[in-house]
Amino acid sequence: MLRFPNAKINLGLNIVEKRSDGFHNIETIFYPIPLTDGLEIADSNKETIYNFSSSGIPIKIDDKDNIVCKAFDLLYRKYNIPSTNIHLHKNIPFGAGLGGGSSDAAFMIKMLNEKYKLELSFDEMKNLAGQLGSDCPFFIANKPVFAEGKGDVFSEILIDLSGYHILLVKPNIHISTPEAYSNVTPSQPNKSLKELITEPIQNWKNLIFNDFENSIFPNHPKLENIKNDLYNMGAVYASMSGSGSSLFGIFKDEPMCPEIWSEYFCWKSRL
Repeated sequence: MLRFPNAKINLGLNIVEKRSDGFHNIETIFYPIPLTDGLEIADSNKETIYNFSSSGIPIKIDDKDNIVCKAFDLLYRKYNIPSTNIHLHKNIPFGAGLGGGSSDAAFMIKMLNEKYKLELSFDEMKNLAGQLGSDCPFFIANKPVFAEGKGDVFSEILIDLSGYHILLVKPNIHISTPEAYSNVTPSQPNKSLKELITEPIQNWKNLIFNDFENSIFPNHPKLENIKNDLYNMGAVYASMSGSGSSLFGIFKDEPMCPEIWSEYFCWKSRL
């Protein structure tokens, strides 16, 4: 069984308040995009619980710490599924704010449910995914949502960017979560993102923002330059996704990836 777990972008991200548990409440919109990994599972005749292999972008952690293997182990312990061969072709870059690992884990749950006929309900799969990461449940339904709380409370939202083009850039910059939050001042927005997103897309530039940019751009001016370049290339909206370090532009016409970004991960597609 072969599936293609897809990435997501954040359309706006407001850091609303710091919680008593040390986390932050946010509001954002998750929107799925067709940048994908490849995930394959097959029967195994070995005695081990699973046999994991990977290709594409190197994965520099132990198998047991990989979120795909954690997803398998979660269902194995709960439903005693058979030994399985797992292969992940990694194409979505790490540390990009694109949810690649979360998507891989959610797709693993959906694939195991289908292959081994576990007959898990939609809500059961979402609950399992939620044990692996706050944004994992988003990829079960894989439809645009307004996300609140820690980014784990979802409500459906009607937004359709089909017909537009996206250009996504991920420079060789790593931003840790502590760094991303280090200069953030949480505040309640004057208008909810859920309301602002209903404005015409050409108005988003002056209405919809990612609060992490204020914290991250001063230390990484290259990121701000890329965002400005996207607008100069004709993007109707551009932003950092999540806490970075990828940035994207949404275009009416198909954009080109400039030569100056040849050393970066650069991907484009029709939405």
